[in-house]
Amino acid sequence: MDVDSDLDLNLLQQFSCLGTTDRDVLISQLQKLLGNQLNPAGCAFFLDMNNWNLQAAVCSYFDFEPPKDCGACMTLVKDVTIGEGEAVPPSTRFIKTWRIQNTGETEWPPGCLLKFVGGDHLAHEDSVPVESLRPGETTDVSVEMGSPGKAGIYQGQWQMAALGCQAFGEVIWVIVTVAEGGLLGVTQQMEAFHQLGSPPRSSPLPNNPFGSPLSKFIHGTSDINGGGDGAGSPFMSFPATPPLQQHNSEPASPISLHLPSTDETALRCSSAPDHSSPDDMMS
Repeated sequence: MDVDSDLDLNLLQQFSCLGTTDRDVLISQLQKLLGNQLNPAGCAFFLDMNNWNLQAAVCSYFDFEPPKDCGACMTLVKDVTIGEGEAVPPSTRFIKTWRIQNTGETEWPPGCLLKFVGGDHLAHEDSVPVESLRPGETTDVSVEMGSPGKAGIYQGQWQMAALGCQAFGEVIWVIVTVAEGGLLGVTQQMEAFHQLGSPPRSSPLPNNPFGSPLSKFIHGTSDINGGGDGAGSPFMSFPATPPLQQHNSEPASPISLHLPSTDETALRCSSAPDHSSPDDMMS
């Protein structure tokens, strides 16, 4: 009877091995579950030790290599999700965003992740990378999610983790109300369209050396004296010299009259014809 029981046990183990998927897939799955804390060779070791049973390999890893406390701290500052508090229509994608802060005294270790740890799994991924924060620094973390097709209230938990370290910081709760007529998805789409449709900030155009001088005066890029002190003035400036007079036109102002100099007046007087009377010439 003992021989039969041993044979049955061996057959069950062989069937369990045949029922598993490809070994390379199991290795990659174990790596993903352990947060890439093991290389493929280490994953193959724990899987082979447990007859390529994924669940048993995970348990064996944590029995031999318990995660260490890295001493990191994280505090949830606030939920900054666009449309927070609104219901979500069924089968609708949306984004949850949280603002978190490093409230500890040490910098976070490299390879930090915000991981799903329990409850209703609404996200498309199990974890999202988070930058390593120094003490007092904050950052926004966004996770793309999808609402279930059935109306109701769903909740899940997320927590920070690092390679080779225990989960740390506050547990972030995701509580989503799924209902017909929910506006969260529409609100986020409108906000995305608003950001895409907002015009970029205009930058001043460079001066065109071949452009018309009038444009410089209209846009205030030249002052009255032609210098650079009045550049950027919002008022219209004019050139110092008046415009050319048209033919047979009256002068616009006394400033445009040509006043002869003293030398020109003396020259004209000396060259003028003498109209003195004969009596004056005899005297």
